[in-house]
Amino acid sequence: MRDSGVSFGSISRPTPGHRLEVSRGKHGFLFCAVCFVSRVCSERVCLPMPPFVIDLKKAEDPRDVVYRTVQALAEGCVVALPTETDYVVAASILNHRAVAILTELSSCEKDQPKLSLVVKSAEEALDWAPAMSSLGRRLARRCWPGPVAMLVNDNHPESLLHQLPHQTQTSIEFMGRLRLRSPTHRMLNESMRMLVGPVVLAEPCGDGVAVTIEDLLARAGSQISLAIDDGRTRYAQAESTISISEKDFQVVRAGVVSEDSLRRLSSVMVLFVCTGNTCRSPMAESLFRMLVSERLHCRPDELHQRGIITSSAGISAWGGGKASNGALEAMRNAGADLTGHESQPLTENLVRQADLIWTMTASHRAAIIAQFPEASDRVSMLSPDRIDVVDPIGGPVSVYRKCAEQIRGHLEGRIDTLGL
Repeated sequence: MRDSGVSFGSISRPTPGHRLEVSRGKHGFLFCAVCFVSRVCSERVCLPMPPFVIDLKKAEDPRDVVYRTVQALAEGCVVALPTETDYVVAASILNHRAVAILTELSSCEKDQPKLSLVVKSAEEALDWAPAMSSLGRRLARRCWPGPVAMLVNDNHPESLLHQLPHQTQTSIEFMGRLRLRSPTHRMLNESMRMLVGPVVLAEPCGDGVAVTIEDLLARAGSQISLAIDDGRTRYAQAESTISISEKDFQVVRAGVVSEDSLRRLSSVMVLFVCTGNTCRSPMAESLFRMLVSERLHCRPDELHQRGIITSSAGISAWGGGKASNGALEAMRNAGADLTGHESQPLTENLVRQADLIWTMTASHRAAIIAQFPEASDRVSMLSPDRIDVVDPIGGPVSVYRKCAEQIRGHLEGRIDTLGL
């Protein structure tokens, strides 16, 4: 093997006469465009030979398997890898020969992109599909990493797709659409962390998906250099594939996640936040559910069927606390019910899942953004005029009633903007 200036396990300095240029997507994706590493990857190709199979369960140190996988992909090899749903063949997108092999293996795909582009997160997906709809972003946040593939538009001028060679673009794009995946299996995830540039996946043609390494090698063994065997896949069925439009989605291949589950995951989630989650935020959630159900002519417990789910949390809350007596009384007077409420702390998962995060005060908003800056565009004060909702804790019932009236006024303004 000729000396390329790239050492395995790290990237050494390029040899004289080569340049190492990288461009970074808005969401942190490090992409090697027309550069030294791209040139090395695009020129190398593994010679056909029987695949070398590694049993991951018997490996003394799984990190060694990850390193070998990364090296093979960087050298232009086609690698068989497990995901949580099926076995796939993978290649570095920087090696056009390897991409061409994957394209041929997946030639049975007729009305979709032949290859899937792997992204590490919903945020990284925006580097490839900057104009992804709010519905698509919502599903990506809630489904990834996981057994869901998404077909999204890629026609935005700032898409990283346009930095790829034309022949590579045609392999991963079809009719202005990309197929994005974010599998959960540790081998692929750990390998992605070490690679310069993204990975593409193909599912070789056959009867159903390949759920064992033997299934995959029977279909594509002659083209594979390295195969990682982790036994039968966790779900042993296809990932669910959905086509995303502006306001809806269509299931184009049924899989692990049912359409009913995907519909629930596509619901708009509104999260109310205060300090202890015993007064203001639970009152806001309860009043919101009452007001919205009145507009939609349904019961509050039917809102999830209308695509709306709610929750509340506290920045300094303990889990399992009941609503305060004053809040309970104020809600009874308003026609709402808080008897089943249990407080919960604000968590990273709640922030990631929420589409709208409405805080009771400016300080609550600032605290959330300081801890979760990636959510800044989804965090607003409940008051459209940025007026703090005063904490009624410790006051008489009249103070709680006044607080509830203030919250209701802010909610009516907010609900008007939801287009219900």
